[in-house]
Amino acid sequence: MDNFEEYDDPVLYDLENDMYTEDINFLSKWLEHTKGPIIDIACGTGRVTIPLAKKGHRMVGIDAHSGMLDEAKRKSKNLNLSIEWQKQDCTDLNLDLKSNLIFTVGNSFQHFLTNEAQDSLLKSIHRHLDEKGVFILNTRFPSKDELLQTEDEEFWRSYEDPKTKQIIDVYTLSNYDSLNQIQKYTTIRRSRGGDEETTNEKVTNIQLRYVYPKEMERLLNQHGFNIVEIYEDWHGTPISNQSKQMIYVCKKG
Repeated sequence: MDNFEEYDDPVLYDLENDMYTEDINFLSKWLEHTKGPIIDIACGTGRVTIPLAKKGHRMVGIDAHSGMLDEAKRKSKNLNLSIEWQKQDCTDLNLDLKSNLIFTVGNSFQHFLTNEAQDSLLKSIHRHLDEKGVFILNTRFPSKDELLQTEDEEFWRSYEDPKTKQIIDVYTLSNYDSLNQIQKYTTIRRSRGGDEETTNEKVTNIQLRYVYPKEMERLLNQHGFNIVEIYEDWHGTPISNQSKQMIYVCKKG
């Protein structure tokens, strides 16, 4: 399993995620005094890469999914933005450059499901980061509410497809594998027309790895990163037991 089902429709991905911008505002502040190329790991369709390039930063977007990168290239070309897009395995980066700031957002860290994959990713990032360079990542907080979700079908959200004008109702099912710290998600998207009847159903699956705060602290330190700050949101709120996510700002060395 390549764990890519959720990303095989880049247009749908943008439709459901493009409105999220809080991480962009946070990153922009860190980039204000950063020179040289900025690397976006697991950049997807450029949700974050493109807005930062618009602000004048030299951006490099890395992803392993060809379809997502193709959509990113199409969007940046339409905007006449010069962004370096590269299809690479993020656990084994081979770039002819180093950066003073590397980030991976959108909870992308959770896609690295094994200890070996996490180790390889962090080694790869460390290798391409300048001395004293900054590394920023986020991941979901492994709270009881997050992990022990119902295994029954649960309504998540509805939205209108701008092309078909149909309403899309989104449902999820989840099952947590405690031994491997992996949440297995099934997402069901049901389209309905004006008569409220379901016209189409799309089912996708994805697996996400959860990491506990002390585990993440040890993992980052082990790979040569000093943790500068830990937040629960992109507004800089300190992490707590009620947090929904963990945002780490680290420095190399």
